[in-house]
Amino acid sequence: MSAAVALKDVIFYSFLKPWLGDGLLVSAGEKWSHHRRMLTPAFHFNILKPYVKIFNDSTNIMHAKWQRLISEGNTRLNMFEHVSLMTLDSLQKCVFSFDSNCQEKPSEYIATILELSALVSRRNQQPLLHMDMLYHLTPDGMHFRKACSIVHEFTDAVIQERRHTLPSQGLDDFLKDKAKSKTLDFIDVLLLTKDEDGKQLSDEDIRAEADTFMFEGHDTTASGLSWILYNLARHPEYQERCRQEVRELLKDRELEEIEWDDLAQLPFLTMCIKESLRLHPPVTAISRCCTQDISLPDGRVIPKGVTCLISIFGIHHNPSVWPDPEELHRTDFRHERDEGGPGAHPAALPRPARRYGAAPEAGADLALRGRAVAAGGAAECGHKVTPYT
Repeated sequence: MSAAVALKDVIFYSFLKPWLGDGLLVSAGEKWSHHRRMLTPAFHFNILKPYVKIFNDSTNIMHAKWQRLISEGNTRLNMFEHVSLMTLDSLQKCVFSFDSNCQEKPSEYIATILELSALVSRRNQQPLLHMDMLYHLTPDGMHFRKACSIVHEFTDAVIQERRHTLPSQGLDDFLKDKAKSKTLDFIDVLLLTKDEDGKQLSDEDIRAEADTFMFEGHDTTASGLSWILYNLARHPEYQERCRQEVRELLKDRELEEIEWDDLAQLPFLTMCIKESLRLHPPVTAISRCCTQDISLPDGRVIPKGVTCLISIFGIHHNPSVWPDPEELHRTDFRHERDEGGPGAHPAALPRPARRYGAAPEAGADLALRGRAVAAGGAAECGHKVTPYT
């Protein structure tokens, strides 16, 4: 189904709109299609590759913190808390070129992002608070509006500072300086992007896309990575094999860090990551509202106006799609199927569509490489994780 035929369900996404505006996650229809085309350059491989260095630096900070906590006698760590800070640290550097050192000291902006995520999730579970009029009268509603203001003020300040820098420095000099640092951040790309008519994004649009990137990037990556570490903890034999694979790859390097092109040299770690994401998908379900009748292969019709809930978790745990779906399997065959290769089940999720070029695939690759850097780094530095029961 195309995005024009099955629009996003307005109920949950409306909770996010005061925070994320009309970014790609919340927008629909022609505006979504227009922005999707404009943002394609932001996901070009040449822009994304330098981000791996940022992932490595943030992961190393997290590992050093683990080492310090262990030396102080701590034997149990809330993995999701540490991983969330690490992903937010990485994203703040990738989106804004801003280092808040949030893994080592409190950051109001980072704390507010985490608070907003929790507030939206809590509201979604309380149907009586789905009405804006009631929600805004509650303590949560008041906190939500204040938190939105804090996040918007931070993003707006970065946009305005960058807008003033660009004209005074000139486009050519601006790009030369960025080439020296080898990193073009997300705000830079949004400021420079133009549509086919030469029209640029407004400040409001740029804020919406930057805030969306921060929310979507940290939440799903932190959740997925935490489950990856949990599954490796439950299977110490897989954990050790990942460790040996990473150490073999890095043994002759002066700088022992995973790079963009290394994923192909880490087949077992990659399979562990993919299988963990199948068992525990960061997004468990999506909903879409049909704008026209949709005919299914068996002849049944989904009427126009119906909201469909698609269970990603259900598909990933369906025994007719995945034999022994609750087990963490380790075979190439399963993941050829996962990517639409030989033996793929029609219900298995295919590789990202290329409707607007390589952008969706590049974005997915960036997320996968980010998880590989963090999981591979944890393996290489010698930390052995075990589940707490």
